[in-house]
Amino acid sequence: MAGSAPSVKVNPPAGSKVAIISASWHQDICEKLIAGAVKAMDEYGVAYEISFVPGSFELPLASQKKLDAGFDAAVIVGLVLKGETPHFDYVCQGVTQGVMNVQLSRSKPVGFGVLMCNDLDQAIARIGGATAKEDKGYDAGIAALALL
Repeated sequence: MAGSAPSVKVNPPAGSKVAIISASWHQDICEKLIAGAVKAMDEYGVAYEISFVPGSFELPLASQKKLDAGFDAAVIVGLVLKGETPHFDYVCQGVTQGVMNVQLSRSKPVGFGVLMCNDLDQAIARIGGATAKEDKGYDAGIAALALL
């Protein structure tokens, strides 16, 4: 249910390092999602590195590369906005399935903070801040840390 994230136990191992990876489209939205993920890392004293990829479709491969390079977990953020063509459906499905494949093949968590919205108002309601109902960047960070 929107706005009612569960309380989860978070106790990341000492020395954990997380890759926070953002799409480059919708930079203003992604910056807020990154800030939420960083807040989660800072809250638990976890080291992180931020990197960017061109779009959301590239997030699964970037996650895989970071996990293979020694990161303990990844948090991905981005925004896919619905348009007039089926492109939205294919990108959303590809990102979702790609991230699931990475997690299962690497046995490492990937916090999923990719928003898939009909319009910008829906995205703004999910990026944290005074007018937002949710903070999906933070939630994705917590999810990754909880699985560590």
